[in-house]
Order: sequence, then C-alpha cells, then structure tokens
Amino acid sequence: MATQSAPHPRRALVLAGGGARGAYEAGVLSYLFEHTYPQLRRGFEFDIFSGTSVGAVHASFVACTAGGDPGLRAKHLVDVWTTMRMRDVLHLGLGDLLALPLRALGLRTTRRPRDESPVMGGLVNVAPLERIVEERIPWRRLAESLRRPTARALCVSCTEVRTGRVTVFLDGPLADASPWAHDPNAQAITTRIHARHVRASAAIPFLFPAVLVDGRYYVDGGLRMNTPLSPALRLGADRILVVALRKQHRLSDDAPAYPEEVVTQPAFLLGKVLDALTLDQLEYELERLALVNTLISRGEEVYGPDFLTQINPAIREQRGTGYRKVEAEILRPSQDLGVLAAECQRRGGGTRELGLVSALITRATRRGIPVEDADLLSYLLFDRSYTGPLIELGRADAREREEDLVRLLADE
Repeated sequence: MATQSAPHPRRALVLAGGGARGAYEAGVLSYLFEHTYPQLRRGFEFDIFSGTSVGAVHASFVACTAGGDPGLRAKHLVDVWTTMRMRDVLHLGLGDLLALPLRALGLRTTRRPRDESPVMGGLVNVAPLERIVEERIPWRRLAESLRRPTARALCVSCTEVRTGRVTVFLDGPLADASPWAHDPNAQAITTRIHARHVRASAAIPFLFPAVLVDGRYYVDGGLRMNTPLSPALRLGADRILVVALRKQHRLSDDAPAYPEEVVTQPAFLLGKVLDALTLDQLEYELERLALVNTLISRGEEVYGPDFLTQINPAIREQRGTGYRKVEAEILRPSQDLGVLAAECQRRGGGTRELGLVSALITRATRRGIPVEDADLLSYLLFDRSYTGPLIELGRADAREREEDLVRLLADE
C-alpha cells in the first residue's frame, strides 16, 4: 500500500452513482467549494477522489480542477446541471426507437463517428451525455492536479461485463493496485484515466451501452459497488466523506403493498431492478468500519499502544493491507429523490420539448406507478426542472451538516 507521507490526515471524497440523481451531488459539492473550503487550511483539497457512475463524473471533475478557484468550480459544476435539457443529454430519435429491439437483444453495435472503438447494446443514444463528459471536464489538467502540490489519486469503479468483477481504475501518485491482489472479486488497474473510463462507469445497465476499454467491455460500477468506499480505504484514507443518493429509510418502515397491475408494469420492475443492481454495500461497509475501529480501540486498551503494530503483519498477509482507525461522515438526501422526480413529471418537467418519443418514455415510466416509486424516472430525468431542485436540496443538506464537515476535513 502507498505510504502515508502527507503531514495531515489522508482525506477521501467518495461519490455514489444514480444517473440524474447526481445533481444532488453537484449541490453538495458546490456548497463545499463555496462555504466549507474557505474554513479549512489554505489550499485544502482531498487526497483521494473515488466515484462510480455519475459519481465518477463528479470525482473526475473535482480531481481535474483541484487547486482551482472554489467559486468557479462551484459555478461550472452547477451550470452543467441547471442548464440541462433532456434533449441535450439523452437523445432518442425515430431510428433509435426502431432499433430498440435489436439493441435490447445485443444484436446491434452502436459506433460513434469520433470514437474508434464501439459501444455495445443499450436502449438510448447517449452521445450528448458522452460529449458532456469529454468536453466539460478539463482532462488535460488531471495529471498535474494529481501530482502537485501533493500526491493524490483518482479512482473510477466499473463492472467488467465478461466476468462481472469490480474493476477499479486508478490514476495518480497514490495509485497502488497491490491492496487488491488478494481479492478474488475485484481487480485494480493503474492507468491514465480519461473520458472513456468515466463513460464506462456511468453506463447504467440495460439503458446505456457498454463501453470498450482496452479490449474489454465495462458498465456501471454500481452493479457491484455503487458507493466506492473500498478504494478509499485500501489507499489509506483516514477520513472519508461519502455522498450517497438515497434517503435513509428506517428498518421499521413498512413496505407498501401494490396491486398486481402495478408490480407487473415494466417500468416499475425496471426501476426496482436498477435499485437492486445498484443496492450497494455501504451500510455493511460502514458497520464493518465501526467494528474495526472498536476492535482497535479495545485492543490498544488491553494490549497496549503497539497493538496494531503487532497484528498488522499477519493481517497484511491475508488481505494485502493492515487495519487502522478511520473516521467517516455520510451525507444523504433528506427527501426521497423518486418522489421529487414524480412531482416534477406531474408539473410537465422535461417532457414538453421532446414530442412523441418523450411522451412514450414518460407514459412508460409513470403509468400506474405510485408517486413514491418513480425510481426509473429519477435515474433518467436529466432536465433542469428536476436537477435544479436536487442541487438546492444538496446545498441545504450540506449546510445542515457544516460543522460535521469542517470537523472531518480540518487538519486537527
């Protein structure tokens, strides 16, 4: 594992996936840039940026702009989301509509004229979204941003289609694939990350096409690891800020009972499948984190301050990296983003300017589905009528947690 050489705790930013829900992340990040960064040491920046799906887009943006003016970073990030129209992000023309059966069966390969490698499958044409990834993120600055003034790492998580294994692409001086050497279910690849890796990470299964990277097809990393906490831990983060894209529900909450005509709706089922596929291990990983922290504290009490020094060599032999205490804070939406998407759709948001094709999509995603279960719509509603409120919600939730954020990210 890369050694801890920085004079301050190694801090990581971990960003989850969720399609259009990512506007919430943009709101949180814009608040961090404008209000939290100024309260930290001069020149503050995260040491590790880890993301999957839309979180990979944001992690790459934050990494590429590291050290830049906080106000401009916030403005550029918010501008992308607040000027969005569905027609500028997801394009589904008549030809695409007619080709849906072939794409759904994987019998048609979509090639982009500017891209020498094909993408495979998918139900919608995401070329406009690809252009946003390629043109709005200043990729030419990434190498310098990851190396100066301190060493950093960018982690982009994908799912390799052929094997189903989690693949974490790593870039920067802190990039180190060795902690994954003992993991049979995941692999890490050190490489120069660029737009294609991020496009692969954001390729929501069934909807977006798989992307070819170095001879292998990849899709959304959220299939196996929607909130990429593991890469941050394996690269030695001591403090971790996680931005999730789902409201936390209590175990005591009763699951709603739906009539048969609802649960058999294709859009309802697809929304639930997406939720199931991207249902991450975040709660489990946070529970394990707390358990390890408690184990270390108790071990030091019983066996002395060199407890970790004594046990870590054996642990490294088994898992490639030792244990240490890690502090984490998680920011979650205070409102259900599926409910917000349904409310936006009822007001006509994102549907008026796309004509017949949009009407078909909207009808399919909302017909007979209860308001609290507009899950599929919340992934696809790339429109400012929806993303604008999500940004404001992210900023408000970050404001409520400002003291916790400053405490986590400060050098003390």
